[in-house]
Formats: sequence, C-alpha cells, structure tokens
Amino acid sequence: MNRLLPIKLATALAVASLCACQSLPMAFGQTSAPAAATPSNASPNVEIPIASLPLVEKRESLTATGYAVISVQNHRIPAQQRLLAIRAAKLDAYRSLTEQVYGLRMDATATVADMVVQNDTFRSRVEGVIYGATLVSITPSGDDTYETTLSLDKSTVQDLRMLYLGQLVAKNK
Repeated sequence: MNRLLPIKLATALAVASLCACQSLPMAFGQTSAPAAATPSNASPNVEIPIASLPLVEKRESLTATGYAVISVQNHRIPAQQRLLAIRAAKLDAYRSLTEQVYGLRMDATATVADMVVQNDTFRSRVEGVIYGATLVSITPSGDDTYETTLSLDKSTVQDLRMLYLGQLVAKNK
C-alpha cells in the first residue's frame, strides 16, 4: 500500500500542475471557471467551481514568514546572536515556503486504553527544493525576535512542482 502512495501523489500533483498552468480570466462576480477549463472527459457545459482550482492559481505569489528568537542563539556576542537569529528566521521562512509548495507529511499515533487516550503523538516532515525566492523583508519583531518574509512567484512554483514530479517518476522506474 505504501508503494502506491508516491504514484497517487504524483498523479494528484500532475493534475494540479496542469490545471494551474492555464490562466483563467474571471469576470467580476463570477463564481465558477469558464467552460473552457473543464477536464477533457467532462461534458463541455460542466463548470468547475473556483474552490476546486489550485490555490496557486488564485494568487500571484506565495509568501512565507519565519521567526527566530535572538537570546536563544548559541553565541556570547550580542551582534552575532542577532545575525544568527536573522539566519534562523530566514530558514524558518524557507521551511514554510517548502510546506506550501510540496505539502507536509504527517505521521500520527494514538494509544487508547479503557476508552481513554493514553498517548497521542505526531511528527511532521517537509522535504523539497526551493529556488528563486525573493527576500521581502527582515525586521525586528519586539525586543528579542526577528521576522523574515520571503516570496515565491507562481511560475517558479509550477517549475518546482514539475521538477518534483519528474524526480518521482524517475525514482519509481
């Protein structure tokens, strides 16, 4: 069953990528995509609701914000702590972008005994390649935190997803 998961994921991402490649002009007040955006196996009069279109199609770019605390950085010189916090905030923003582009893998377990939850744990994992992100801002947030915002253009997101799908196909051969 686990062997089929990458194939299902690749299929879902391929469909989402192909749908997002078409730019759909929307008139003011329109609640669904034009009939030209229907899948090939659907009848020409069936319209796809906007809610079913990929999220990337609705936005011009993805943005992500990362945070890091200055005082917990492992250095005794305050200036170096600030630089390390900026770096950590930037990496946190990249992680957030990666989650938006590729999704997040969640593993969860729960132990129940006598109808009472004894143990409930979960782990998350994100993996992917991000390139072409633009640094929007690095700003102090409060006295002890830095905030970093990154932006990723919609066309770059599509390139990244197609690269990922190509790697999945090559890995499964």
